[in-house]
Parts: sequence; C-alpha cells; structure tokens
Amino acid sequence: MGKAKSYNLNKWVRVSGNILLFSIIPFISIAQQVKSKPNIIYIYADDLGYGELGSYGQTKIKTPHLDQMAKEGMRFTQHYSGAPVCAPSRSILMTGKHSGHSYIRGNYELGGFADSLEGGQMPLHEGAYTVARMLKERGYSTALVGKWGMGVTGTTGSPLNHGFDYYYGYLDQKQAHNFYPTHLWENDNWDALNNHVFSVHGKIDPKTATDSDFEKFRGKDYAPAKMTQKALGFLEKNKEKPFFLYLAFPLPHLALQAPEEYVKKYVGQFDEKPYFGENGYAPNKYPLSTYAAMITFLDDQVGIIMERIKKLGLDENTIIMFSSDNGATFSAGVDTKFFNSVSGLRGLKMDLYEGGIRVPFIARWPNKIKANTVNDHVSGQFDIMATLAEISGKKISNTDGISLLPELTGRKQEQQKHGFLYFEYPENGGQLAVRIGNWKGVKTNVRKEPNANWELFDLSKDRNEKTDIASDNPEIIAQMKAIVKREHIHPHILDWEFIDSKIMKK
Repeated sequence: MGKAKSYNLNKWVRVSGNILLFSIIPFISIAQQVKSKPNIIYIYADDLGYGELGSYGQTKIKTPHLDQMAKEGMRFTQHYSGAPVCAPSRSILMTGKHSGHSYIRGNYELGGFADSLEGGQMPLHEGAYTVARMLKERGYSTALVGKWGMGVTGTTGSPLNHGFDYYYGYLDQKQAHNFYPTHLWENDNWDALNNHVFSVHGKIDPKTATDSDFEKFRGKDYAPAKMTQKALGFLEKNKEKPFFLYLAFPLPHLALQAPEEYVKKYVGQFDEKPYFGENGYAPNKYPLSTYAAMITFLDDQVGIIMERIKKLGLDENTIIMFSSDNGATFSAGVDTKFFNSVSGLRGLKMDLYEGGIRVPFIARWPNKIKANTVNDHVSGQFDIMATLAEISGKKISNTDGISLLPELTGRKQEQQKHGFLYFEYPENGGQLAVRIGNWKGVKTNVRKEPNANWELFDLSKDRNEKTDIASDNPEIIAQMKAIVKREHIHPHILDWEFIDSKIMKK
C-alpha cells in the first residue's frame, strides 16, 4: 500500500512537472523572441548639411566618429528629409507620411521666446500613429532625448501622448535656439539648468565689443551634453530588453554656441571675423570655429553612444541610424559656402531644391549591414517607419514609406522602389517638388503665382540643378502635375493651404 502511494506520488510529480515545463516553454520562447528583437537608435541632427561630414566630402570640419560609422555601415547618397524645415520633417519622420499627407507641414510657431511665453509649435494631434507608438506595441521601451518641436506639455503634442515612455529635452523649437537655456523638460517636468537668463537674439555694438560681451551668451550647462547623459541613462536602464532611442540633437542649428574647449580646436585655422548678432541669434567672436566646433561636438556624442553600446555588449543587436532634418542654414554667421555645406547642391534650408532636402543618412548594424557600403537608392525619411516596422517583426500598410530593410541587408533584388517622391512646403512663398526616377521638378512662389512654370532637372546629369529642361519635356511636367493633384490632401489649417485656390479663397 505504501509502495503504491509512493508510485502514484512520484508519477504525479513527474506529470505535474512536465505540465509545468510545457507551460513555461511558451513564455521562454516569448522571452527569447523579445530579447532577439534588435535595439534601435535613430540619431537626428538639426540643420546639418549634406556635405558637412567627412564621409560626405567635408574637409574643414572633423567628424571622425560618424566617418567611422560610415566605414562600418552603409552611407546613402540620395536620401531625403521630409521637408526643408524642422517641425514638418519631424512629423514626417515620426508618422511615415509625406508632406502632402502630414498633419504638420510648416513651422507654425506659438508663444514667444521668453520662458514665460513658451508655447511651442502646432501640436501633433491626439491619436497620431507614431514610430514610438508602433514600437511600443511590439514590446520596445521608447525614449525621446533632444528636440521635439511638435507640441509642449499640456497639449496633445506632448511626447508622452505619442508612444514615448520617457523624454528629455526641448519641446519648443524657439527655446532650442539657445544651447544654454534656463531649463529643459523631463517627462512634462521642468528641469532647471545652471545657466543665467539672457536673450539669445541680442546684439553687440561692434565699436565697443569686448570679450566679456561675447561671454554673456555662454552658460555652464550645455544642453546637448545633458542630453547625452540622459540618453546613456536610458540605455543603462533598458539594456536587458529591446529599446528604441530617438536621439534628436539640436546641433548644429543656430545660435552659434559651443563649449570653449571645442571652439579652441579650430581657432586660428580660419580667416574669420566676429559676428555681432546683426542678423539674429547670439553674437560670436569666432563664428566659423564655433560652427565647426558644434558639428565636432555632435560627432563626439555619436561616438559616446556607440562606445556605450559596445560596452554593454549590445553592438551586434543594435541598429544605429543617423540623419538630419533638412539642409544647412543660411544666415547669422554661418558660412555655408566656406564649408561647402551642401556639397555644391542648389539651395539651403527652406528650399525644395536638393540642398534643402537631400541629407546624410548612415546606418550601422554589425553582421547585418555590410561595412563600407555606399548606396544610391532613392529614399526618404517617411521610409523609416516602414523600415523599423519590418525590423521589429511586423510590416505596416498605413504609410507613404517603403521599408529599406532589403537594401540595408544586401537583398537589393527584393527592394521595392518609389514611383515618385512628393514634397510640398507652404512657407517661403509656397513650394512644390516631385522626383520621378532621375527627373526632379520644382515649382516656387506658388502662393503668388499658382500658374508659374515648373523647373525640371535630370539629376543623373545635373545633381546641382543648374539646367532647366522643362520646355523639352512637357510629358514629365504633366505627370508631376497629376501627382500633385492626387497626393495633396487639404491641411487642417488654412495657413498651410497654398495649392487649392478654391479653399484659399474661403
């Protein structure tokens, strides 16, 4: 009797143990799947021109870490931002919609520059489907560190409303004009910095200017350095699970401000004269050196992030991407001709010519992306959502983008291509651009001259858009007109409508 009971007990233990084991297996499998999902870091520069990295031909500004990233990964030569200015580019990146469908299409400023008037820009609407929300659904921890520009705390635009578990940085683009602000924001809370109050758009009298006058536009806590610290903290905290870090550095956007030790690296190399603030933004004694220093500082931050990823043992399971929100700027002490900031391309920030929207794009993922690859695939930042969806294990359809994963991983034969790229920009006179293959059409000053002629360029022969061949190719222009008519959806505010004259007159 005792033996029978013992046998039955042992049998029950074995059976129940097997049940427990089999019940655990699915959870182990899920855990393994979650762990195997690659980490994603997307680093976004601000107003960095196509030609301002060494790997893209820059000779005067040192960018060793990003150049190394290009050697270890893939460098794209025909990648486009969504728009030629900040807020719409960020909206397009985050939502995967081109500028004819994007909710935010211009820098619609609210409030003022003073802390008491901080109002941000047109906030992203409630319920917007963002990259962060998509990845959060796939089990990722998500963070924004840097510049947001799509709504401040207390509005529908707070990053916490759009899929981010954590954020730190500037919410208001106007606050981001100052790299020594009184505060940054952390999860809708004011984070005070050790900086004195000053107007970043002040001026200095050239006749009486002293070194101390220039020093008034420098503080103690450099905002981009604080951002790097917070980004590292997020990586440490989430190293055991898949994460998405959107690291949107505000560099090298104006004002010209950089830590003194970085400026000293360049002082004496250039023939430069002081900038006294006459065209807006902070005065600077060494404007060329400071601009170069800002880009080198940005490069160093990328190096710090990549080094930490290696130290954490996450290198092979982390894809890191780097790009810029638009082309180089055009005023207030920045000399884009001196630095050849857009590599000879026509136009700058606020233009739909190539210099305003063709941007650097580097992607690095050891053993997945072939090292030292140069890629001429035509792509845009509205492709990033579809790309990250596929990387994270699920494709999406509600996007204007096409996944770049085949291109990134060497499966070029599987890569789908865009039939066209579409751009509309309601500011700076109202502009349109369409790219079909190597054909690039541009139409400017549309608000005043809706029936103005298109310009047409063959980018395979004329990358700098110098020779207009529209009159010789009316059939191409007709295709572009049809694309505009089909792709333009009325924006939610009248200020951004410059295409449909019937709507504009209402």
